[in-house]
Amino acid sequence: MRTVRLGAGAGYAGDRIEPAIELVEHGALDYLVFECLAERTIALAQQARLRDPAAGYDPLLEARMRAVLAPCRRNGTRIVTNMGAANPLAAAERTRAIARDLGLSGLKVAAVTGDDMLAVLGAGDDEILETGGRVRDLGNRVISANAYLGAGPIAEALRQGADVVITGRVGDPALFLAPLIHAFGWAMDDWDRLGRGTLAGHLLECAGQITGGYFADPGVKDVADLARLGFPIGIVDEDGGIEITKVPGSGGQVTLATCKEQLLYEVHDPARYLQPDVVADFSGVTMEALGPDRVRVTGGRGLPATGLLKVSVGLIDSYIGEGQISYAGPGAAARGRLALDIVRERLRLTGVQASELRFDLIGVDALHGARLAGEAEPYEVRIRVAGRCDSLAEAARIGNEVETLYTNGPAGGGGAWKSAREVVGVLSVLMPAALARPGIRMIVA
Repeated sequence: MRTVRLGAGAGYAGDRIEPAIELVEHGALDYLVFECLAERTIALAQQARLRDPAAGYDPLLEARMRAVLAPCRRNGTRIVTNMGAANPLAAAERTRAIARDLGLSGLKVAAVTGDDMLAVLGAGDDEILETGGRVRDLGNRVISANAYLGAGPIAEALRQGADVVITGRVGDPALFLAPLIHAFGWAMDDWDRLGRGTLAGHLLECAGQITGGYFADPGVKDVADLARLGFPIGIVDEDGGIEITKVPGSGGQVTLATCKEQLLYEVHDPARYLQPDVVADFSGVTMEALGPDRVRVTGGRGLPATGLLKVSVGLIDSYIGEGQISYAGPGAAARGRLALDIVRERLRLTGVQASELRFDLIGVDALHGARLAGEAEPYEVRIRVAGRCDSLAEAARIGNEVETLYTNGPAGGGGAWKSAREVVGVLSVLMPAALARPGIRMIVA
């Protein structure tokens, strides 16, 4: 049975580049996929584009493309990525320029557009899924609205001969599903195959997570050579059967345990995994270890798509002020708690207006609170005070008060740090898929 080899070159925006190069050089790939967008990432990219119309794509796009374009061309590997973020056209133009710099004439780069739904959002009264409120309640704080498009436009770009396809916001598994639709000629209503292709994409989309990253737990789940973690390869047949593996000799591992953890990652209902192209059903999935670093995955199904698209709405949420300082040696925790008490009182005395405040001893009670703090006396602590405010100026006052502990607080404080920053929040709405107007722009190096 004919197969397609998919390599996951990135699982998030700042991921390592060397594993992708290893995949291209030694993985015998048909497609290299860079999955680099999260909900907050694209809202920040929209902000960058507002400041500079030529910006708004992934900051590592140039480094990644310079590293892999030539070997991909040499080995016949095509690239699919959502590194276009808020500006796929600019990303495609930059990729063409890089290809020309590298002497790769004739390289076809496609930009998939149409995920920007801000204009349509403004004309509606959509319900916010997280709060039950309405978009109109957000007023002028909204900065972006990007729909999760499906695999169709990517598959069409590949049909048109694109060597590189760059998208904005699409469903993460769609980046992997689209090459399968193109290669095998799957119909867009072949729900079971689309469901299995979505399963392949879900397993691969987080790159190193399925090969032991985010999985390792020393003494419980040991993983060898994480510093050289290899990223996964998915070998998919024309019926949607999947084998997960990696480049021989690379770090990490592919086991039943790593694959099962990734299968359940970020899935609320395994029987109804909602995607733009299909409602995938993972409830009947089975896995079989075929040998070292080889796991066979079968049993996925699919149901008709809902006809709705999730839209991530980016907004200016608030401003966060933060300050930190460290104490070490005997009595470190006591001095840290005294420092927190001082800042708490200073914020009250000076009238800092904050809707939310946190006072933490990092490593002691910052994650789970004082009730679960250990009884052992730490030799070093770092305090953190953070607050949510309605203005940047007010937020800055919080870090300033922490910094004054240098000479106005307990003995031995050091390494003070402060910041005040705008916070971009993300909310979600559902909109009819028919409102999206995907497009493809093909450019040639």
